[in-house]
Amino acid sequence: MDDQRQQDDWESNRDDRLPSFTEVLSRRTRPPVDLFMFYLFLQREGAEDILDFWLDVQQHENLCRAYFKDVRKSGRTIKEDWPQYWDYARRRGSIYGTVVGLNTDGMHTKRSTASTGELLSEQDKRNLAATDEKAAGRSTSPRLTPGISEHTHVASMSPTNDRPTTPFSLSGRTPTLFNLKRASRAPTVIPRSSAITRQDLIASAERIYFRYLSPAANTVNSQENHEIYLPPSLRIHSFPLSSSAEPRSQSEMAIMAQIPDMFHAQKEYCFRAMEQDAFPRFLRAKAFGNLTPISALVRLILGLVLLWIGLAAAFSLVFLDVRPKSKRFFLFIPFTFAILFLVSHQYELDPILVFLGQSETTPFRTLRIKEPYVKKLLLGRAIWVSVLVAAFVAALTLIFWAVPGHRL
Repeated sequence: MDDQRQQDDWESNRDDRLPSFTEVLSRRTRPPVDLFMFYLFLQREGAEDILDFWLDVQQHENLCRAYFKDVRKSGRTIKEDWPQYWDYARRRGSIYGTVVGLNTDGMHTKRSTASTGELLSEQDKRNLAATDEKAAGRSTSPRLTPGISEHTHVASMSPTNDRPTTPFSLSGRTPTLFNLKRASRAPTVIPRSSAITRQDLIASAERIYFRYLSPAANTVNSQENHEIYLPPSLRIHSFPLSSSAEPRSQSEMAIMAQIPDMFHAQKEYCFRAMEQDAFPRFLRAKAFGNLTPISALVRLILGLVLLWIGLAAAFSLVFLDVRPKSKRFFLFIPFTFAILFLVSHQYELDPILVFLGQSETTPFRTLRIKEPYVKKLLLGRAIWVSVLVAAFVAALTLIFWAVPGHRL
């Protein structure tokens, strides 16, 4: 009941505004500005890998969070169970401070550096530190906290502490679920038939590294690996651990301590990149229009063809001096469809679909518009487009009706 009330509060607060990127990622929005539509939008631009990476890292962090919660439920402290991570987190800071029982004061400024740790070269560390100083005061972590940290459901999480959400899997059987051409391999629902181990954390980090961050991701098995762009200061150049062998040396244990926070800085960079670049374009496409580019192009072609047919018929009626003159009023039929298709292409909005409450997901496939403010925006634009179409059709029809006939 509390979750439903919170969801209703979020929706009521959006009655007069567009959703934020954080709300889309945390699944607090409804079609056509939800996470599924945003993924399809990125896929059309060939940029879905960056969202795949963000979601996989989010799931990796949830896996680590579930591990820490299991340790604490067993009666042991993180310091006793994993002393290397405890020391690392105290020195460098960690995004799991509240979960592992650390004092998180002052740790937020250390998170980005802690994410890459000793896996970066000294030069990369200096570059990262300079980047963090420039970005101080506008980190996205506080905005990511509400709702997003629990967007992946873990079976053993307490329902009183974690809000259950609908899983958004981009792995395994995703192509049949979302009709997507490729997707992440990491599962969204974490199986809890057995306790999560540190090797599971290594395996999760290993998958992410070799799928998105390894230079070989562009050349080896390209259907499964998709390297994303990161600035030099955030690149991880190697992954010396293996999920098939347990770390034994001191250096391996020290690197393993970085696994929970390893990708957080890269995740925040991807968040800012999507928020500043792709998300505004996504809102323009879906909150102010309801057509896909291909569908709009088809309407342009049909509109030009129908306009040619309408003009050809109009000039034929004029130069053949067809009587009675009232027959020319039937020209409004081709003119209506022609102008409707042309204006729909120009605005990327089909008013008929809007009046039916529909928005396109992929070309010529639609879903119902459920976001209240977006529905209001689209309805207003649909009325304007309809008035525009009616004005153009009336003008063309009256012009050809008023022209005196002259048989050649």
